[in-house]
Amino acid sequence: MPQFQWVGIDRTGKTVKGVREAPGQTAVATWLRSQQIRPRKIQAKGAFGGGAKLLKAKGRVKSKDIVIFARQFATMIDAGLPIVQCLEIMMGQLENPAFKAVLKDVKTDVETGATLADAMRKHPKAFDELFTNLIAAGEVGGILDTILLRLATYLEKIMKLKSKVKGALMYPSIVMFVATVVVVVLMVFVIPVFEKMFREFGDAELPGPTQFVIKVSKSFKSYLPFMIVALIVFVIIFQQTYKNARGRIMIDKTFLQLPVFGPLLRKVAVARFTRTLGTMLTSGVPILDALNIVAKTAGNKVIENALMQARLSISEGQNIVDPLYQSKVFPQMVVQMIGVGEATGAMDAMLSKIADFYDDEVDTAVDALTSAIEPVMIVFLGTVIGGLVVAMYLPVFKMAGAISGS
Repeated sequence: MPQFQWVGIDRTGKTVKGVREAPGQTAVATWLRSQQIRPRKIQAKGAFGGGAKLLKAKGRVKSKDIVIFARQFATMIDAGLPIVQCLEIMMGQLENPAFKAVLKDVKTDVETGATLADAMRKHPKAFDELFTNLIAAGEVGGILDTILLRLATYLEKIMKLKSKVKGALMYPSIVMFVATVVVVVLMVFVIPVFEKMFREFGDAELPGPTQFVIKVSKSFKSYLPFMIVALIVFVIIFQQTYKNARGRIMIDKTFLQLPVFGPLLRKVAVARFTRTLGTMLTSGVPILDALNIVAKTAGNKVIENALMQARLSISEGQNIVDPLYQSKVFPQMVVQMIGVGEATGAMDAMLSKIADFYDDEVDTAVDALTSAIEPVMIVFLGTVIGGLVVAMYLPVFKMAGAISGS
């Protein structure tokens, strides 16, 4: 009898793994569930990592591909087509070779008796834990088409949220990059040429602004290698610190407390947390499993710790409100609305309302941030670059005046 390696999550949220003899993957999955272990990966012994290598060799699966896949899959399931036939049809129309290879592997596993969720779990880079758990809930409840539509809607809204934040950060980033390049070019190449020209015209005293800019240019050229090395060292230290648990908590906490971007990041985090948790609860995923997945997909260690503390509180028979309030991460209004939803038994609906509200809040915050940044950047560019140009042309104007006077 073949042996299968498995990885799962027990009822306490701890990751466990082992090896079991069984006729197939489905038998292993059934045995794990009987042991109250939620399976994450089940593969023939020695085959772990195949899905990851496949994706690495072929490319990557984009979020947009997953959204289109979920919507088309839902339509075909609703029309009564078998799962294997649905996968076969979608494989034939995909242009992404990585996704096509993943679906081929999923189709093969389903044909050999594995559940759709278990087959998808072999490809975590394409189907994350949230996706596979909702698929599992849809298979058990017989509402796979409904779950797929919810997944597509959820992914579209999350993509839209990310796009808004990227759009807000893209403009100032591009402007700062261009401004930095222009200043470096002026300091390293242009100003030394002017200085040489001024020296050739004689020993006339240069205006104060011109002398200041020339001194800055000389210092900048001298220290430029050290500045580059310092920047590289800073990036390396930042990356190493972020990999450390304590360091990441410190950095994530700092991000949430930034004067301008902190409130925006907090609103994005609240929108994502409530949208994800609401979607999972609506789809029938148990709240402990849902909180465990939501915490891991939060993207911020401070928020993850707050959600895991809430999960622990619920597992001990307490409510979800107290740990969320004590974390001081979530706004008081959000915590109170979640408390009302918990008390009335309509937490999923309440979470969806909070998510819609904070989506609008993110829209407003992004528009306000963009409107505020644009004049600031214009003033900055005009002051810095315009000041450098004027300082360099002051001696030229002075020479022109002297020549016309003579």
